[in-house]
Amino acid sequence: MISIPVAQQQKPPRLVLPMVYGFPPNRETLGGTAYLIVENDGNTLIDSPPWTDSSQNWLREQGGVQRLILTHRGAIAHVREMQRTFNCEVIIHAQEAYLLPQVTVTPFNHHLAISETLEILWTPGHSPGSACVYWSGQGGVLFSGRHLLPTPTGELAPMKTATTFHWPRQLRSVEALKAFCRQKSLSYLCPGANIGFLRGTLAIANAQAVLQELPVDSLLTNKV
Repeated sequence: MISIPVAQQQKPPRLVLPMVYGFPPNRETLGGTAYLIVENDGNTLIDSPPWTDSSQNWLREQGGVQRLILTHRGAIAHVREMQRTFNCEVIIHAQEAYLLPQVTVTPFNHHLAISETLEILWTPGHSPGSACVYWSGQGGVLFSGRHLLPTPTGELAPMKTATTFHWPRQLRSVEALKAFCRQKSLSYLCPGANIGFLRGTLAIANAQAVLQELPVDSLLTNKV
């Protein structure tokens, strides 16, 4: 039997919402999910997708990549090659920019308005430079990286793991994110991993209510 190379078996990105595509989980980022926002003034890639010939060709077909936003240090993979291929801006929190010594980066601190439609908010805890991305399209979409993830029961929560940088700080970041989003229209949330727990979808609907109802106080004793 002839084996098919892994690169040829890669599933194509899926349309998550109009103008938003989700990539298959990337083994190089421990199952992380990357997203592409397609806009007339340039496309935005959020986190690192599988870096294969098919993904590169697909990105070219969409018009390339103007900017790459990294929501945490674990989402870094082939960033140098992506910048070289698409001449894209790379945006990462200042505390994790040192991890990309051979890449020209745009560091940010607490908050950065990237364009008229895009903002990035520092939400430390999962990692020192963990961040969430807000896009005003489609009624408002929050890309939560690994700051907020689906649980095995399909709910949304911050996750405490063996590699969590600072759990209490992550919970304080949830409260800061709630306050930030209360000033925004927010219809959907796209997590950066654990998408299998969403039972076939990549976007959580009714996101504002889901986010605001997160019981942060009770999570202080979370031992996950």
